[in-house]
Amino acid sequence: MQVFSVQRGDGPIVLGQPHGGTFVPDEIAARLNTNGQMLADTDWHINQLYDGLLANATVVQSHIHRYVIDANRDPAGVSLYPGQNTTTLVPLTDFDGQSIWSDGQEPSVDEIEQRRSAYHAPYHEALAQELARVRARHGVAILFDCHSIRSRIPFLFEGTLPDMNIGTDGGVTCASGIEAAAYEFAHSSPYSTVLNERFRGGWTTRQYGRPDQGQHAIQMELAQSTYLSTETPPWGFDEKKAKRLRRWLVDILDAIQDTALEL
Repeated sequence: MQVFSVQRGDGPIVLGQPHGGTFVPDEIAARLNTNGQMLADTDWHINQLYDGLLANATVVQSHIHRYVIDANRDPAGVSLYPGQNTTTLVPLTDFDGQSIWSDGQEPSVDEIEQRRSAYHAPYHEALAQELARVRARHGVAILFDCHSIRSRIPFLFEGTLPDMNIGTDGGVTCASGIEAAAYEFAHSSPYSTVLNERFRGGWTTRQYGRPDQGQHAIQMELAQSTYLSTETPPWGFDEKKAKRLRRWLVDILDAIQDTALEL
């Protein structure tokens, strides 16, 4: 099984997809409890949603499920949101705070390090290489990190999540023009949009966002209600919803690309 895959494009945007993978090695899957084996916290169909939206974009996609190791968490285990509920580098619970491992089967410190080396590091090596490649070509690189999540998760946030949640760590990870372009086009859409609220950008966005070096990063966290037929099993892809959403994602990506090339 491939840890990740890369679809190379010749444009300045790299689409990162750390949470769409569903592969769990058999020896790890056997240790998950019934709840964990549902893989409920997947960014369901995220690759399909973004497929073909920007013809010249590069896509770096992890195929490993986040319950094996989370490719969008600090490899040192530092919390993304200190003081708030969140999940860890290798999660012990799901997004509802419920255990995902059978009793006594939680991974050890040594095992977590093995998984980091085997799955987390290769994905990020590929992502870094692709960003360096497109920056060498264009003088600028933009990481657009693609995420989605259920719209209602009381353990993580109150109420219903807005449809589009843009994160730039408070404007730190990208040029102000890129942030403004993304927010302007998202806000003009029929979808509710917020900037740097509950989701400010994960470790990936914060790690690669270096606007002073011509490398920008922005995270888009979509409520799954915008493109799934249901946010519960079987998490079906809704073609009609997705077509409507994709039209606006195209505009957002085009605006980001045009702005970046003018910097």
